[in-house]
Amino acid sequence: MSLKIGIVGLGIMGGSFAKNLWEAGFEVCGFDIVDTNVEALVALGGSAASSPKDVAEQSDVVITSLPSVAAFHAVMTGENGLKDAAKDGLIVIECSTLPIEDKQAAHDGLKEAGTILMDCPISGTGAQAVTKDLSVYVSGEESAHEKCQLVFDGFASLNFYVGEFGNGSKMKFIANHLVHIHNVASAEAMVLGMKAGLDPEMIYNVIKAGAGNSRIFELRGPMMVEDNYDNATMKMDIWQKDMNVIGEFAANLECPTPMFTAGIDIYRSGLAKGMDKLDTAAVCRVLEQMAGLERK
Repeated sequence: MSLKIGIVGLGIMGGSFAKNLWEAGFEVCGFDIVDTNVEALVALGGSAASSPKDVAEQSDVVITSLPSVAAFHAVMTGENGLKDAAKDGLIVIECSTLPIEDKQAAHDGLKEAGTILMDCPISGTGAQAVTKDLSVYVSGEESAHEKCQLVFDGFASLNFYVGEFGNGSKMKFIANHLVHIHNVASAEAMVLGMKAGLDPEMIYNVIKAGAGNSRIFELRGPMMVEDNYDNATMKMDIWQKDMNVIGEFAANLECPTPMFTAGIDIYRSGLAKGMDKLDTAAVCRVLEQMAGLERK
């Protein structure tokens, strides 16, 4: 019998999870505070739930993908949250990028209700989520990971069991540290090339084939070429949350991150210029303005 999957948070990532799991043959129900996101799931063939509690009551496994600490705690242990379902043996695959302390508090709270919380952040963009081109960093009870193997296969191409609860988030912070640097470096290289008179599309095609390439350059380069960041796979305002989490993580470890720190103000400048809802590749536009570059 196929597992019934519930999803709380049907935005860019969660909506893609739902679609891919549905197409993989799972029954899927979902909840989101944005009605149009739920309507998209219903149009696909899934079912709507009235609250996170309702999702838990309908599901064997719940996946959560949430934008903030406040939303996370409301879903996990708030009124009509997952804890209120008190569903013994329920497995929750938590995919958000949030402070480990907050995830640990929710883990302990749900455990009281018999629910198993797994810390499982995602590596990949919203565009990659559409095609299941994602990696999941799974941490927590190993037996729960084994039980959910087909679920992970339904929405991601790879999953790695990285050990005790919280290790998934640590791996995600490291991965996003690199994404942060590669994104700014890609934009800086594009602007340098354009200011030297090179065509942006030519820059992209040539660099993509050489040693200077990166996965982020491949993914974000086309947006930089087109100077169009409206179809966001990671919005600047959400990335601000990730930068804060990673910065605090490094500070608590007293670990210097000079390249990460150097890039922060580029993103903040974009936010100050009203780029909140644009893709993070818009740092290219920020650097163009700093360089006094006007495209022809």
